[in-house]
Amino acid sequence: MSLQGGLGIEWMCRAAGVSRAGYYRHLQAEAPPEEATELRGQIQQIVLQHRFRYGTRRVTRELRNQGVIINRKRVARIMQEDNLLAIRHRRFVTTTDSRHSHAVYLNLARRLEVSGINQLWVADITYIRLREEFVYLAVILYAYSRRVIGWALERSLQTRLTLTALQQAIAERHPPPGVVHHSDRGAQYACAEYVAELLRHEMLPSMSRPGCPYDNAACESFMKTLKQEQIYANEYRDLEDLRGKLEEFLERYYNRLRLHSALSYQSPESFEAGLPAPGARSLAATFEFF
Repeated sequence: MSLQGGLGIEWMCRAAGVSRAGYYRHLQAEAPPEEATELRGQIQQIVLQHRFRYGTRRVTRELRNQGVIINRKRVARIMQEDNLLAIRHRRFVTTTDSRHSHAVYLNLARRLEVSGINQLWVADITYIRLREEFVYLAVILYAYSRRVIGWALERSLQTRLTLTALQQAIAERHPPPGVVHHSDRGAQYACAEYVAELLRHEMLPSMSRPGCPYDNAACESFMKTLKQEQIYANEYRDLEDLRGKLEEFLERYYNRLRLHSALSYQSPESFEAGLPAPGARSLAATFEFF
């Protein structure tokens, strides 16, 4: 920033014997209070719209998307002063039980260079504690766009849980032959019924290495987001109440509205809208074995 005559702020502050921080504090004190009030209102609107799920990074990006020039430090200060910081709770707990006699499959996901939505699907299971019981959620995502394309909620970890999520995803997305389906080595994914459904639709099973959650990092990241921004932030009367809240979060919030850092701060739906044709019928991903 320069002033009349080409003198910079830093040089003028040195000449006047004042600090740059003091100069900017003076400017801030002189700023119209209406502007500061409007900015706080915009931040509050964003935080409330996203139900305290957004931290400072996403609020800052949302403000910039609205044409507001602001840095993250100022956003963080305002959010802290107004008690608008995102809710954070307990860490994610895995539910995988790989002690079974079913066949396991090569980890194809590690060898894929994904360039479209219908190339790699990733799946995982998590548990949710209600007042009087534990229930289980299975989800399937597009690895490329992080979009939730199938999910199921049950009271048990039987094969029906994962199979329902898979059948929902297949019915709605009609995968072309050759799609890789990646999961952990849990019995729910390795059982004959689940694998038969994959093969019937010409999908390729892929499984993580034992004890290596990073092989399914996209799904692990989603589960963490789900727990922190929805599950731990709310209370649920029963299974059906939870089911309705999850549908709202997954279908109408996460897929459509939530900005994702891995997608250059776009929602999964807007990211997919910007993909080139042929879209859902994209070509196969590239494999690298050596």
